[in-house]
Amino acid sequence: MGHHKSGTTALYQMLRGHPQIYMPALKEPRFFAPDLRALLGSNGSLPETWEDYLALFAAARPEQRAGEASPSYLRSQVAAGLIAQARPDARIVAILREPASFVRSLHLHLLKEGVETEPDLARAFAAESIVRGGRRVLRYSDHVRYTEQLRRYHAEFAPEQVLVLIYDDFRADNAATVRGVLRFLDVDDSLPVEVTRANPTVLMRSQQLDDLVHSISVGRGPLSAMVKTAIKALTPRRLRQDALHLTLRRVVHRAPPAPDEQLMLELRRRFKAEVSSLSEYLDRDLVKLWGYDNLA
Repeated sequence: MGHHKSGTTALYQMLRGHPQIYMPALKEPRFFAPDLRALLGSNGSLPETWEDYLALFAAARPEQRAGEASPSYLRSQVAAGLIAQARPDARIVAILREPASFVRSLHLHLLKEGVETEPDLARAFAAESIVRGGRRVLRYSDHVRYTEQLRRYHAEFAPEQVLVLIYDDFRADNAATVRGVLRFLDVDDSLPVEVTRANPTVLMRSQQLDDLVHSISVGRGPLSAMVKTAIKALTPRRLRQDALHLTLRRVVHRAPPAPDEQLMLELRRRFKAEVSSLSEYLDRDLVKLWGYDNLA
């Protein structure tokens, strides 16, 4: 659990490779966040019933710990209570990231996904809301209510059932952080840990080109379906995947520009009270770690 662009995908992939842990191929079922389901959308791909949800874990062996990684559970107002009702013995892992860098990375991610249409972060954040189909689907600052979000889980679960990770620690030493999570989950932490970096922050060169590559990759539309069929007939699966990733990396996506330091300073000033509150709540000096001690 943790917000998008905070290491949740990498952690999910690293935990999924452990033989004593089962995590379904669907990373984000979002089942316990019904209050956000209409806003986030599902296209019919997410479990709607308890039976549908349990079916995701049908292949898990009895001795395995089963889990999933839905970032929306942290922002949801009801997920903590619903998880506690279903599994009062659940273990909760949350990853938190410095707010200003998180908001910038989230904005770039939403641009890539076609959710956000305003390319300028300052204007996007000032507007706060993204409206889709006449419905407000997102407020950037709603994500950065870390203390409030953690309190909901500590109200439902014992302290020893909730592990809070800091993104900086995870980035600095993936393997050590994952071993800590494995110990928290009471599984063997001595097995080799394959370090994974997932979902790097990128900027699109072209929304239209990104849409075209995605359409061909999934065979959407008669022309793209024909192209995909031809490519499949001529190339092995691994080669197709490598070619798609290379196209995305070199043609569609590019490294984002350096952040606007003045804007980042303004965002940090905006979020300083939250960081101070979180520091006190976790008894860790995140104000200093995240550079909020000198915002003059």
